[in-house]
Amino acid sequence: MNFLRVVGALYRPTGFFSRSYCPGVVTEGQPCRLSDSLVEALSSAVGLKNISTAQSVREHHGKDESYHIPQPADVVVWPESTEAISKAARICYDNNIPMIPFGTGTGLESGVSAPRGGVCLDLTKMDQVLDLHPEDFDVSVQPGVTRNALNYYLRDTGLWFPVDPGADASLCGMVATSASGTNAVRYGTMRENVMNLEVVLADGTVINTAGKDRRSKKTAAGYNLTNMFVGSEGTLGIITKATLRLFGIPETIMAAVCSFPSIQAAVDTTVMTMQSGIPIARIEFLDDVMMDACNKFSGLDYPVAPTLFLEFHGSEKNVTDQAEAVSEIAQMNEGSDFQMASDPADRKKLWTARHNAWYAGLALKPGSKGCATDVCVPISELPDIIVATKEDISKSSLQGPIVGHVGDGNFHSVLIIDPDDPAQIDEAHQLHERMARRALAVGGTCTGEHGIGLGKRHLLREEMGEETFNVMKAVKLALDPKNLMNPEKVIPV
Repeated sequence: MNFLRVVGALYRPTGFFSRSYCPGVVTEGQPCRLSDSLVEALSSAVGLKNISTAQSVREHHGKDESYHIPQPADVVVWPESTEAISKAARICYDNNIPMIPFGTGTGLESGVSAPRGGVCLDLTKMDQVLDLHPEDFDVSVQPGVTRNALNYYLRDTGLWFPVDPGADASLCGMVATSASGTNAVRYGTMRENVMNLEVVLADGTVINTAGKDRRSKKTAAGYNLTNMFVGSEGTLGIITKATLRLFGIPETIMAAVCSFPSIQAAVDTTVMTMQSGIPIARIEFLDDVMMDACNKFSGLDYPVAPTLFLEFHGSEKNVTDQAEAVSEIAQMNEGSDFQMASDPADRKKLWTARHNAWYAGLALKPGSKGCATDVCVPISELPDIIVATKEDISKSSLQGPIVGHVGDGNFHSVLIIDPDDPAQIDEAHQLHERMARRALAVGGTCTGEHGIGLGKRHLLREEMGEETFNVMKAVKLALDPKNLMNPEKVIPV
């Protein structure tokens, strides 16, 4: 008996039957299935142990942390090499099958859903650190390596990779969404920290965006293909290797917490700190609702008030000077005395609470989902837009705790909704639209770090303008003429 048939019989959910794949055809909301011959071909490309059509597996891979309805692919594969991905891509290309890359599933914009079915490529088995050059401050990683895994690998080198979106996301997934997070104010986003990428294109072609094995700190050679793929969300190709910048671990790290009588005072402190040129490493804002949620979720006892979480990096003297300077600015804005945390355990507790803010917000209403907003504005516009957002949420029926990487003008509201209540979903959409358009009106963006995914495609068109949007579409069609790479995301074709 054909071994693949046995595997398929074990994994295949009820109702899965053999028929040819029908790209773009949807029956009662469900995409057509892959035939047995296509499943067998994919199995030959990635290995029998690395493929599944089990319904539970497919559903797991069709959702992320967002409130969007899961949309599973028809097949999930776990390639173990770039060569296997290239072979699978060629099969998909020849048979018009959509391809959806999957990292850790921690995204917030439904970037891993499969609205047209197809093949989900789970990259977690490609989890090796390939090349470390500590003397050059760079490293190359496969797509399954997460940020925590990389920093653990680097633990004895005196180096670290500081881009920190909170979740232990895969580094190539972070590249795909142009992630940033709490350290971006000091160390930049993924866009500034990617030196080269290996990418499998829709037809299986493998390219290196800066040239094979190139890792110079700067280049003026040709088009900047590397940054074109940063933030592309799997719509242009599958990232199979990333070469990243590393940084020296600071001599001294000190964290602080400061509460304020109003949102305006807290955000004014942020703006004044940045305008003073203080090289702060992290400056995070949490409103009173979010502080209450974090206190309850993480066992903290900070005042329930608008609050800044701060962190300073450098020599012992520099860190002390930075903290004193920011403390003076905070006191000018009626901030409380700093509660300092220099002990690693205390700092870890503080930042773990901040990183768990998403789940803390959802815990305010058990069983709820979150609609994540992600606007970013010029820092001078930050006070007014956060205050306006807070007032808008207060007039609604929803809870919407606010948290933000305010040092670079980026903030989020977690709009807490019942996913089964259409009225709440609609109200959240309306709040989100108003937030985004307020940001666009002052020269900002609808997404600072989460990406476009499914939910912000119309806002991208507004933000870019029709001419620029059409250029983006032309790039998409040039690299993916059949529209198979994570279709329906970012640029609808």
